[in-house]
Amino acid sequence: MAFKFFRPVGQFTKISSAAAALILALSICVAARAETIQIVGFGDSLMAGYNLGPDEGFPEQLENALKAEGYDISIANAGVSGDTTSGGLSRLEWSVPEEADIVLLELGANDMLRGIPPASTEQNLDRMIATLKERGQQVILAGMLAAPNLGEDYAAAFNPLYERLAEKHEIPLIPFFLDGVAAEPSLLLEDGMHPNAQGVERMVERILPTFRKVLDERSQEGA
Repeated sequence: MAFKFFRPVGQFTKISSAAAALILALSICVAARAETIQIVGFGDSLMAGYNLGPDEGFPEQLENALKAEGYDISIANAGVSGDTTSGGLSRLEWSVPEEADIVLLELGANDMLRGIPPASTEQNLDRMIATLKERGQQVILAGMLAAPNLGEDYAAAFNPLYERLAEKHEIPLIPFFLDGVAAEPSLLLEDGMHPNAQGVERMVERILPTFRKVLDERSQEGA
C-alpha cells in the first residue's frame, strides 16, 4: 500500500511565514553587523593601556564615548607596550585585519625615548600609512612631541614629521596624543609618562572631535 504524506495548507503557510520571518531577522542582523565601523588602535603602551584596568585604556574609553553618542563602531586594541615604529612595521600585516575600516596609528614615542633618528621614524610611519591606504583603510595619525631633555636639535627634527606625513598622505592628524595630560601629575601614573584612567578620559575628550568628523564624513559619503 502506498502512503501519501501531506501537510494541511494552513500549517504549511504558518511554517513558511515563520521561516521567512527568521530569514528576514537574520538578514537584518547580518546587515547591522556589516554596517558597524571597525576601528583598530595600533600603537604602543599608550594604546595598550599600560597598568590600567579593564575598560580604562584609550581604545576602550574611546569606544564607550563614541557609542554613547550613537555611533555604531567597534574598536580593537592592537597596542603593544614598548613597540617602536620598526616593530610596528614588522607586525602591521598580522596585527591589523583587512576588515578594519579605520586605523588610529599611534607610534613613535619609544623611538624618541631611545633617541632613534627621526628620519628612520618618519620612514617607518610613511610605509605603514602607505600600506594601510593601499588596503583601502582610512588612517588617523596620532602625533608625538620630543621630550625636552633630548635637546632642541632632536625636537626640531622629530616634532614636524607627523604633520609632514599627514599632509603628504592627506590624512587626519592628532597633533599631540598626550595633549592636556603630559606634565600633569594628577593625570599620570607614578612613572610620570603614562596616563592614568583620568588622563585617558581627558585624551578621549580632546580627540573625540577628530573621530566625530571622520565618522560623520564617512556617513555622508555612504562609506
